[in-house]
Amino acid sequence: MNCLILAAGLGSRLRELSDSKPLTPVAGIPLIEHVIDRAAAAGASEFTIVTGHLADRVEGFVAALPARLGVSIRCVRTADWSRPNGFSVIDGAAAIDGDYLLLMSDHLFDPEIPRRLIRTAGEAALTLAVDRNLSSPLLDLDDATRVDIAPSGHILAIGKALARFDAIDTGIFLATPALAEAIRADVAAGGGGSLSEGVQRLADRRRAYATDAGGFSWIDVDDPRSLALAQTAFRSVRDNAA
Repeated sequence: MNCLILAAGLGSRLRELSDSKPLTPVAGIPLIEHVIDRAAAAGASEFTIVTGHLADRVEGFVAALPARLGVSIRCVRTADWSRPNGFSVIDGAAAIDGDYLLLMSDHLFDPEIPRRLIRTAGEAALTLAVDRNLSSPLLDLDDATRVDIAPSGHILAIGKALARFDAIDTGIFLATPALAEAIRADVAAGGGGSLSEGVQRLADRRRAYATDAGGFSWIDVDDPRSLALAQTAFRSVRDNAA
């Protein structure tokens, strides 16, 4: 299974604690290593990491991970990491042949979430794992990306400002090449080029679906509060397996 990880952004809300979000330690392990290790536990073996901000440092760190984690890793630098994250998807997907697991470098998760996603995904252009537990203490509803889902399971709308929503975007996707095509089409039509805009474009064509994360834990490590929560809630996946 191919896995694309977005690790290009500035991470401005964590700047007071770390100048590189992907290298921010959680329980003594940098976020990017946690993400790769957890994805590998879910079945991913070929990794493409899109870098941008402090790319040399991030790439230097992940260069040592294949020997330690038993996976293949290549890095792709996005041309302008200040642009919306959809451009990172376009750049990374261009280096991948076929479908892929799409992850964020700052989202930690139980490996069972991508396992369930891989098992339950049908033939949609994109399937997103969502969290329906809106009272979870690990959520930041004010900053979360919200998802409105039809009874059939297809995504109706996605975005941070939705007034009506059923679930929260976990940042864990199973994507096909259609996602990058949708983001490119969004940009060509005058859109901003964000990942969510690409997903919405697929959703408008009933090609994007949601699957439940099943009550398994995940967190978006985006600020000092969520980092503190992650420090206690997420150990090394290898420690958990021991």
